[in-house]
Amino acid sequence: MAATEAELGTLIEAVDAHYAWMLGEIPSPFPDLRLPQDGVDSPGILRLLRTMTNRLANAGCRGSWLIVADHEVVGLCGYKQPPSAEGKVEIGYGIAMGRRDRGYASRAVAGMLDHARRDPAILAVTAATAVANIVSQRVLERNGFEQTGTSYDPDDGTLIWWQAKLR
Repeated sequence: MAATEAELGTLIEAVDAHYAWMLGEIPSPFPDLRLPQDGVDSPGILRLLRTMTNRLANAGCRGSWLIVADHEVVGLCGYKQPPSAEGKVEIGYGIAMGRRDRGYASRAVAGMLDHARRDPAILAVTAATAVANIVSQRVLERNGFEQTGTSYDPDDGTLIWWQAKLR
């Protein structure tokens, strides 16, 4: 399992067994990891992220991580798809409800950017935030992302698109 250090936390490469454990399908095969009392996210989101993680792995792309602090999984982050032919990859991230406002998201995004910089196929990292999600917008700004436009999503409303150029 590859790990990327993020100040006051670690990004640990996520594999299918992590999702099976978080979904309660298997007992913990990870003696050094625990979950927050209320879990990391809803079962629906965990299943979606599991599918994305497996799609990345099948494409030969390593881009899905657990955000771990003090042996606790405090969030999840990763690429939504393998890098495009144009060298872009879109990221997503989320922090467990009871673990927010501690800087984990900012450090996780920094860790993902560090990982992306080491991949010559990735020239830019993109992300989308809901207009109302000011906290996530600040996370991206702190990590050098710039706004590039907007779009509309039926579930989230107007989205702001962000990009960090790596090269």
